[in-house]
Amino acid sequence: MDIRQLGYFVEVAEQLSFTKASETLHITQPTLSKMVKLMEEELGVTLLDRSTKQMELTDAGQVVLSQAKRVLEAFHNLSTELNDVMEIRKGLLRIGLPPMIGSHFFPEVMGQFRVTYPGIAIKIIEVGAKKVENAVENGELDIGVILLPAREEEFEYFEIVREELMVLLPADHPLATKPFIRLAELKEESFILLSEDFALHYRIPDECIRAGYRPNVLYESSQWDFISEMVAAKLGISLLPRTICQGLDPKRIAVVPLVEPAIPWNLGLIWRKNKYLSFAAREWIRFTRELLPKRG
Repeated sequence: MDIRQLGYFVEVAEQLSFTKASETLHITQPTLSKMVKLMEEELGVTLLDRSTKQMELTDAGQVVLSQAKRVLEAFHNLSTELNDVMEIRKGLLRIGLPPMIGSHFFPEVMGQFRVTYPGIAIKIIEVGAKKVENAVENGELDIGVILLPAREEEFEYFEIVREELMVLLPADHPLATKPFIRLAELKEESFILLSEDFALHYRIPDECIRAGYRPNVLYESSQWDFISEMVAAKLGISLLPRTICQGLDPKRIAVVPLVEPAIPWNLGLIWRKNKYLSFAAREWIRFTRELLPKRG
């Protein structure tokens, strides 16, 4: 049994179809079927139940699939580490950033990283924190920024930003002149929230429910600047981080601190636990630690 056979079996097991797996692997179906059969004979167990219309994994097949994935990941890590040495600090770094994050916090990190490592290409994926978290977990991204807390059983992380949410209101709103606003005072307001790809989409309604009401959400957007414009147009109120509120026109939009409760907006850089990190990813983490001291 070799690495190639394990890879073939994993593809069949995940597709539960020799036809689909053979198309993905670009080998003939009889060849693929023969290789899986040889694995079964070598191990002395049946891995796939072919007796039904829909092929299924046996109990033994489930065990082999789980272990095969670990072996393949270990082999991939070995290849990647060797590639780091052979390529002499070249490669691709895939980073996930929520759209409101990059321009406010990372230009200096990106600039200095580029000067130090011109051979490393950086691919920035701008999606909400929920998608960033899923993509890092699935291996589609190397590292990413999410709204904390992080799932410690899945990720390594460190905090890079510590702030709280502010209330955005039209400048002539009755609450606009208050020194602070309690969340309960917003019960009758219409809310404009970030879309469901963002962690705040869920956190804000959860906090409202704890305060005794379910918010009336009229609009959602993935763009914080569009949200602020909707507030200015008197379409509703919103809650956004303090940093994002800087630079808004006070003649059009009032920004008031939120209390009772204050809702934290703490950001962290995450990467998967027990997964090999490329040289580029390790250096990006180091640069971020040094150049982006925790704010708040």
